[in-house]
Amino acid sequence: MPSPTVLIPTAAGLLLLAGAYQLWNRRNRAYHSSESVASAYDAWTDDQLLESLWGEHVHLGHYGSPPQPRDFRQAKADFVHALIRWSGFDQLPPGSRVLDVGCGIGGSARILSRDYGLDVVGISISPAQVNRATQLTPDSLPCRFAVMDALNLQLEDQSFDAVWSVEAGPHMPDKQRFADELLRVLKPGGRLAVADWNRRDPVDGALDRRERWVMHQLLTQWAHPEFASIRGFRHNLETSPHQRGTISTADWTDATLPSWNESILEGIRRPNAILRLGPKAVLQGLRETPTLLLMRWAFARGMMQFGVFKTDHSNTELG
Repeated sequence: MPSPTVLIPTAAGLLLLAGAYQLWNRRNRAYHSSESVASAYDAWTDDQLLESLWGEHVHLGHYGSPPQPRDFRQAKADFVHALIRWSGFDQLPPGSRVLDVGCGIGGSARILSRDYGLDVVGISISPAQVNRATQLTPDSLPCRFAVMDALNLQLEDQSFDAVWSVEAGPHMPDKQRFADELLRVLKPGGRLAVADWNRRDPVDGALDRRERWVMHQLLTQWAHPEFASIRGFRHNLETSPHQRGTISTADWTDATLPSWNESILEGIRRPNAILRLGPKAVLQGLRETPTLLLMRWAFARGMMQFGVFKTDHSNTELG
């Protein structure tokens, strides 16, 4: 018979999981409009939980190929540098104008500006994110932020040397319009870098019953109207009336997969980051855990993929 020293922690763990599930299942954040996305990100920014746990980067980390253990926050910065190298942003001349679409609290924008000498404009639909990004950014950096809808960019055609977007696409109800706006503001010969959570393309296999249930949760818990597939969004970019030449893609699922479990473990490694925010933050952390676990399951199973997209400049020069 198991000893009390085994049963008590096991029972406590089961109670915590049951409580997290009840919190998660009681209320979702289904997409209704751009305002629902803005409200969700305003809340995530104002409660300070994500920033306290994850730092300035509200996106996945890059753990190498093959993945290797590394510091959670460093992996997030490594992701930015890996995408910069892969997409050729490191070849942009200093002072090049870059648009960061879905900038979060400005982590990527500050790296682009500070480490690569680029002039960055970051936009988000969340006023709270824009305010926080501005607060975190030194005045000495050529890096500024504005509230703007990615599907209706209030920016001139062909006004940027490069366009960057990380994990914003799932919030876009019209993937073609999203692709069109990214390319409309990009100069001919400019560089594009997009990284997103993507679903398995239907031609590679329909979702089974269990996957359909998981997909419903992934959409409704974090204000996502729909996920594009890698093949589907590449088609959106290539058939846009503003298309900028050949688009190259890659699948970074393996390199980013550890991020999901690490996002949870960071709360265990740094409990004070949550506790100092009070009981509401503890409940919020518990509430997010099931979705993080489902995300990890979906990416590990191949139901979801982490796609990266770039303009291919093997035969062209920046215009």
